Order: sequence, then C-alpha cells, then structure tokens
Amino acid sequence: MPEVRVLIYHQADDAGTVEGAYREVSRRLAEVPGMLGNELLHSAFDRTGFVVLSRWADLAAFQEWERGAEHRDSTAPLRPFRDTRLEVPFGVYEVRATY
Repeated sequence: MPEVRVLIYHQADDAGTVEGAYREVSRRLAEVPGMLGNELLHSAFDRTGFVVLSRWADLAAFQEWERGAEHRDSTAPLRPFRDTRLEVPFGVYEVRATY
C-alpha cells in the first residue's frame, strides 16, 4: 500500500497563532498509529495562506484515525483557521512516485 499525504488548507493574518495551534495539534497526534509526521507550510505568495501536510503509512491508517472518536478533539485548535475561501479545504493523496 502506498503512503498517503493529507493536505489541510488554513488561512490567518497572524502566523504565530497558526503556529501555536499547529504545535499543540502535533503534540496530540505524535503517537497516532500510522502517522509518519507532519509539516506546517506557509505560502510564499499569500501571507495568510498555510497548509498542514501530514504523512501516513497508508490510506487505511489515515481513515482509521479519521473515524476515531478523538479525531475532532485532537485537531480542534486548528479548525478555526480552515481556509473557507476554498470549497474543499483539504486533499488526500496517495504517493505514486518519489525520486
């Protein structure tokens, strides 16, 4: 099974607030089975744009966590920053090739 990347798009005027929420969520998710890590990305062109990219062992691991009871509580600090400019503020992608 291929690894999976999940991208969640956020928007905020204050980078520090997003970074604080990201650190809190990351601590909560540190021991989630199948999660390989995550990154907070800041747009080089839109100072209000952020993406949290998480890496998962496979789609099944991500889906199991997403269906779990703690999913919403674990990610609550970042939810107020979801990018509502987008119709769908997230994407789930399987890794097909790496170099």
